Amino acid sequence: MTRATQIRRIAVIGAGPSGLAAVKYLLAERFFDSIDVFEQRTSAGGVWNYSPRSLKDNLTSTIPQLDPHQPLEEPVWYTAEGRREPVFVSPIYKALETNLPKEIMRYSDKHFDAKTQVMPTHATVKQYLQEYAEEIRNLIQFETQVSEVRKEVLGAGSWSVTTRNLRTGDKTTASYDAVVVASGHFDLPYTPDIPGIREWNAAYPGAILHSKLYDSAEQFRGKKVIVVGSSASGLDIGNQINEVSKGKVIVSERNPSLLASSATDSSKVYRPQIAEFLPSDSHSRAVRFADGQVEGEIDAIVFCTGYLYSFPFLSSLDPPIITNGRRVLNTYQHLFYIHDTTLVLSVLPQRVIPFPLSENQAAVFARVWSGRLGLPPRDEMREWEQSTLTEKGDGTPFHLLPFPQDADYMNFLHDWAAKAKPRQGLDHNGHGKPCNYWGERERWIRGSIPDIKRTFAQKGAERRLVKALEQIGFEFDKWKEERKNSAGAHRL
Repeated sequence: MTRATQIRRIAVIGAGPSGLAAVKYLLAERFFDSIDVFEQRTSAGGVWNYSPRSLKDNLTSTIPQLDPHQPLEEPVWYTAEGRREPVFVSPIYKALETNLPKEIMRYSDKHFDAKTQVMPTHATVKQYLQEYAEEIRNLIQFETQVSEVRKEVLGAGSWSVTTRNLRTGDKTTASYDAVVVASGHFDLPYTPDIPGIREWNAAYPGAILHSKLYDSAEQFRGKKVIVVGSSASGLDIGNQINEVSKGKVIVSERNPSLLASSATDSSKVYRPQIAEFLPSDSHSRAVRFADGQVEGEIDAIVFCTGYLYSFPFLSSLDPPIITNGRRVLNTYQHLFYIHDTTLVLSVLPQRVIPFPLSENQAAVFARVWSGRLGLPPRDEMREWEQSTLTEKGDGTPFHLLPFPQDADYMNFLHDWAAKAKPRQGLDHNGHGKPCNYWGERERWIRGSIPDIKRTFAQKGAERRLVKALEQIGFEFDKWKEERKNSAGAHRL
């Protein structure tokens, strides 16, 4: 990389899981003069900073929500323990437990406490991230929002980063040689524009809610509820509401979930996607599904339909990275901005294990920017994007990496980082900070997650006593032996 020796000052936007990992790997290169981290919240951890229901109750979902070109989110000021703090509402809800076992969710160099339940609570994850961030807290400027990142006309390739102190309102602009965008993509809810939804929302205000504003099932007690979407959040929220709702929760899904569906779950009613919200002058709180079935007297509809990619502070980029918000344009390997690879966007892929993936991505771009690792020519990077478009389409699937694609991508990044030229003075005999390689055991755990999640949930309240996968029957060595014996029997 021709400009590597010029990259000395780096800005990292966000002190969530991917921003923290980025800083660890950048520091490990022992090459850069300064690394400034800007975090708009009061503490590290990103979306794992839970927002209390009282804050969510005062907000409403935009119906529909299709436009990613929204202004910067303004904080909600909240007083806790006598201190007034800027809060950015998080999609974390009160009873959330991770969908990932702690053994594969963790960073490479930090284990979860052995006493932690197999699927940690959000509070446990927040504490884990706080501990992980402790040694780099001095680099983080909290309550500081990035308002604009712009390529400087002068200064060959440098970036102008403007920030705002949320307490004082003071703005500061500084120049950086490279920028890590680690602000995440769980801020701007996506709610589809289904025929009749605008009128229905106006007729029954507050009945439609995006999952970002969900906090607990209690607000749906005794109500007839539709949950739209059956991915991880939709499944979990649907299960919680089903405990208190009027009748079975109705799940509207476009495609059957890998985690649960009508074939395996009789506790809920499964329907295809909503085709139309029916007029209030002829129907009573009713919708029609794609199979023609009509359901009326609906009290609440929760859209678990994900989020739009949105980076308001990068709106001046040309060529742009955002059009309709369903994917990020002009990226190479879901990471480097093709037109200037001194800009990276961390953890764009979905259906992945974010913490270790953020490490592997950081291992790559840190080595590239310190001059130890190369990038292909721009034409080759464009070719990668085009081939991915051809394979997956120009929408949300572009960034979807369901298993085993995520495992293959993880190991691709590991192998790429391993090609970096050694440099005297770095750890591991000059090779630098190692990242994650998923061998047979990690891939087995990753592939078993739907079964692990179901088995764990079936334990009910006792699941809090489950501290290891072996306690619920997931033993890698036993599985491997059985597989070996099975293969041997087939050969006989």
